[in-house]
Amino acid sequence: MGGQREKDGAGDAALLRAVAAGDPAAMADLYDRHAGWLHARLTRRCADPEVVREVLQDTFVTVWRSAAGHRGEEAGGWLWTIAARRLVDARRAQERAARVAGPPLEPEPHGGYEPAASAEDRVLAGLEYGDVGAALDRISPELREVLRATVVDGLSTREAARLLGIPEGTVKSRARRARAELRTALGHLNPSPLGGMA
Repeated sequence: MGGQREKDGAGDAALLRAVAAGDPAAMADLYDRHAGWLHARLTRRCADPEVVREVLQDTFVTVWRSAAGHRGEEAGGWLWTIAARRLVDARRAQERAARVAGPPLEPEPHGGYEPAASAEDRVLAGLEYGDVGAALDRISPELREVLRATVVDGLSTREAARLLGIPEGTVKSRARRARAELRTALGHLNPSPLGGMA
């Protein structure tokens, strides 16, 4: 199994070099290898299929334009980093548009309505823009990425290690440190465990 992963990694590196040289067939191969799992992970983070399609497309457009900048890390981790950033960009654009457009529409008597954001979308938006998002911004990027992979994306330690290109023990220790730093950063919000006066 490990041998196949190494072959895939070497194949991805060769494909990225070919994409950087402008080879559209290599881009198609890279897309075929990675679009499925990227789509699945994006769908877990965003309930709007149109946004997922746009983010996936933007991800591969970015790969096409910046493949020469790939520094040799695992292609899957690099692709997911791009996709996650594009998703954040899409959410920010939606947030700006919602502020300009006003409140969401209520259901109309004839049954038509503009669907409100799903509970998952609201939680994830809170991770980007709310107090948790601000606290996440205060911790180091390495810790933040581990926390997002293991908590937000629901990956196992092994999956997160593979995605991020670090040992499993490092994932565990960073996750522990990230939770401690996040707890400290959020401490000012609710100093009493029961929400009352301390």
